[in-house]
Amino acid sequence: MPRPLRVAIVGAGPAGIYAADALLKSDTATAPGVSIDLFERMPAPFGLIRYGVAPDHPRIKGIVAALHQVLDKPQVRLFGNVDYPNDISLDDLRSFYDAVIFSTGATADRALTVPGVGLDGSYGAADFVSWYDGHPDVPRTWPLDAEKVAVLGVGNVALDVARILAKTADELLPTEIPANVYDGLKANRAREIHVFGRRGPAQAKFSPMELRELDHSPTIEVIVNPEDIDYDEGSIATRRGNKQADMVAKTLENWAIRDVGERPHKLFLHFFESPVEILGEDGRVTGLRTERTELDGTGNVRGIGVFKDWDLGSVYRAVGYLSDELPKLPWDAASGTVPDEGGRVIDGSGAHVTSSYVTGWIRRGPVGLIGHTKGDANETVANLLADHAEGRLQAPAAPAPEAVDSFLAEHGVRFTTWEGWYKLDAAERALGEPQGRERVKLVEREDMLRESGA
Repeated sequence: MPRPLRVAIVGAGPAGIYAADALLKSDTATAPGVSIDLFERMPAPFGLIRYGVAPDHPRIKGIVAALHQVLDKPQVRLFGNVDYPNDISLDDLRSFYDAVIFSTGATADRALTVPGVGLDGSYGAADFVSWYDGHPDVPRTWPLDAEKVAVLGVGNVALDVARILAKTADELLPTEIPANVYDGLKANRAREIHVFGRRGPAQAKFSPMELRELDHSPTIEVIVNPEDIDYDEGSIATRRGNKQADMVAKTLENWAIRDVGERPHKLFLHFFESPVEILGEDGRVTGLRTERTELDGTGNVRGIGVFKDWDLGSVYRAVGYLSDELPKLPWDAASGTVPDEGGRVIDGSGAHVTSSYVTGWIRRGPVGLIGHTKGDANETVANLLADHAEGRLQAPAAPAPEAVDSFLAEHGVRFTTWEGWYKLDAAERALGEPQGRERVKLVEREDMLRESGA
């Protein structure tokens, strides 16, 4: 009797879970069946949703309900707190599985090459996001002593960072933020937040809903300079061909023509200002120098040689995420991705690396919203199943599921399970209940392991 197809998925965020869902919905899942193990370096699943989405976005976190349904399936197992490649290597995985899908995402900050980037008070947005999302592997405190703050970038991460810096701690208290984050934000001195983009309103990468949410806070006054509302032929074409870009531009136009109100925290959205240097004194950020830009007719911009120094106490760089290189796999350092064709990992000669696949941001870079990874996963899984049908996968030496449990036990790996997630979930909800909150997130890895019954 043929055995089920054994697939390992490294990374239990949305991309990995969508890949598991695609496998479960395939014909192969009916006969001879599929057996899927997800490996996650954190003790809890859900990746970006748990550690990359701002806590005041419960709507996005609602995606967890759909992901839950996938992980509830009996063909799927979760091994949390298992780090690739330190706890389990590619050779180990190949000995247990017919195929391995990597969906490790992107968690580091992409470099910004301007002078002064290494000064105290110059921060990567990804590090700040990890702090306010209660990531167990980052410090428990964050310096929030600057009254005027810059955020570089015009994407949704920049909006999240700016919004968290501008809101009061008490506004965020109903969310799942842990006590250390609440205490840190309570001491936040920021009163002016300046978001900088080097291009214009039509080129901003905000999603319309996230942009409008900036204006919902009773403490945040969003300000746009009317001189920053400018379009060329390329910008007009973008607005005509992209409904979201047009909605963003209209929102910014409306904010530019209104009077400035009395809300205590001012959040400025600046366009056509390209950062050229982070200014400092005695090793500490004291400001930002930008060059004014202008549109060139195509939607791109060029500098016009007019510079401005902004008095600022800290700078957050939200210029994109970058994936960590995966050992034993080909790597494109420029894009921060694993080279692939249709999700099949390919080497320098263009040949498919047997039984190895990628999906999500490790495949195509950190672009798009969470839902965009579903189509990505479907393509990768379709090609994996085609390779399986045509006999191109490498059969594992030890395909029995219990072989993985034995391996981890023999190597002393304390792993969590899907059943353990239910225990951790219950513990976090119990922490929030006395305060009328849905949950309070546990931060310490050891606490998470204990509550999960690792």
